[in-house]
Amino acid sequence: MCRYKHIERSIGEYIAARYRRVVEVGVGNNPEAARLIAAAGALMLCTDTRPGIRHDGLAVVTDDIFDPDLRLYAGADLIYAVRPGVEMVPPLIALAGRVNSDLLVYHLGCETYEDGGEAVDCGPVLLHRYHRRRP
Repeated sequence: MCRYKHIERSIGEYIAARYRRVVEVGVGNNPEAARLIAAAGALMLCTDTRPGIRHDGLAVVTDDIFDPDLRLYAGADLIYAVRPGVEMVPPLIALAGRVNSDLLVYHLGCETYEDGGEAVDCGPVLLHRYHRRRP
């Protein structure tokens, strides 16, 4: 999977330059973007449905996007996910709306949800903004 690290680096650099309070949903075994965001001082935490995931220097908590603990996301100006299953996008949109944060998603291949949201070009990577924070 190391050939994909440039994707995570591009995502992490883009987010770190634009947001101050960030939550990654579904970090799994791929913390590269979260590490860059944490190094910029903008990462609140990472979540995953599987308990016991640990990455040095990152706060990782167990949470299920289909029944999220809203307290974990309160105050975030961005929630993002890298390669989530398309079935995760509707609850991610709902969560972003409930906590008033932007939602960025990097999809696997050419997969998108509905109209694909707003395209966000961050260099070699195309992100999809499915929710925009209200001022």
